[in-house]
Amino acid sequence: MTGGDGQTPLPPRLPRCSSLPLPLAAVLPARVVPVRCCRSFLLLLLLLLLLLLLLLSRPPAMPPPLPPTELYASERVVVLLSCVLSFLGSSLLVGTHALWPELRTRPRQLLLYLSLADLLSALSYFYGVLRDFDGTSWDCVLQGALSTFSNTSSFFWTMAIAVYLYITIVRGSPTGTSLLCCFHVMSWGIPLGITVAAVALKKIGYDASNVSVGWCWVNLDAEDRVLWMLLTGKVWEILAYVTLPVLYLLIKKHINRAHAALSEYRPILSRAPAFQPQTSIADKKLILIPVIFIILRIWSTVRFILTLCNSPAVQNSVLVVLHGIGNTFQGGANCIMFVLCTRVVRTRLFSYICCCHSDEMDWPLRRSNSSWQHPEPPKNKDVPGPERTKPLLSST
Repeated sequence: MTGGDGQTPLPPRLPRCSSLPLPLAAVLPARVVPVRCCRSFLLLLLLLLLLLLLLLSRPPAMPPPLPPTELYASERVVVLLSCVLSFLGSSLLVGTHALWPELRTRPRQLLLYLSLADLLSALSYFYGVLRDFDGTSWDCVLQGALSTFSNTSSFFWTMAIAVYLYITIVRGSPTGTSLLCCFHVMSWGIPLGITVAAVALKKIGYDASNVSVGWCWVNLDAEDRVLWMLLTGKVWEILAYVTLPVLYLLIKKHINRAHAALSEYRPILSRAPAFQPQTSIADKKLILIPVIFIILRIWSTVRFILTLCNSPAVQNSVLVVLHGIGNTFQGGANCIMFVLCTRVVRTRLFSYICCCHSDEMDWPLRRSNSSWQHPEPPKNKDVPGPERTKPLLSST
């Protein structure tokens, strides 16, 4: 390409901002693109709600329920351990957000809300597995309501993070408080409305552990229990199975195109190769997020389908354990991905732990050395005075 005089070469045109990785796109002018994906997502939710209303008007005939699934002590121990690990992982995510304000980016803020939902979910599941209900009681209804609300909210926040990343990276659109308010209304409001309706209509109760692992969910005696199983979790779970892989594949495809575009401008953008290690790690996480979600959640869907088919395989011990771990370990998986496998957060966390451990180890030494700071004057003139002695430790 040449200039107006036909001699002076001009640099090639840079790709638009949304085609570049986030560190480079932040310093170049951005083009505002309408957020069509958010509208499409809302339209999809509306269609699902209309489908549920249609099914509620004509409930299908249900076969008689299977006998209760017996939970063995070893199965309960494994699921309880998964609940504890999920609780610790969610607490660690919340703690890192509170400790370091400079890490409070918008994606990690959304991750905070997801961690709060997973925290409540782990607590409610822990009580349900520990209690191992054998009938509908007040604490069974309370535990079922809490787990229904938190579990459904976790689905919505997981999809909200994917939608946010798609809007900011692929569409290149600026995001303000209005989008965050929309996420709050959908991710807290819809699960709360569903849970309140289920409790008011007495749909939450004992389910014989055929679609759970000891905890309470949809009442086994409800004639339209399949519809309420869909409404209180399974529809949103299946929606996440479809939404997450599609959005993250679109994001990864967009980043790969940005890498290819940047490779043509390395003489101009000398810092472009510096972004490659970070973006390669980000690429792996973009693949792992939907994969781990599906691996954890698919077992509850399998048992749900087996329940619809009235198959005795729903009581298989391996399926029961996998279902229990998958439903309760989401907080632990998020902690592994976004704390232990995130270099910035991991480095700060290990430095903080080592610093606290070092302070605890030095405290007895500092206390013992404090008695040497003001020694009595020596009576022998051959012994040097306090002004000529050196401190025992440089820290005193």
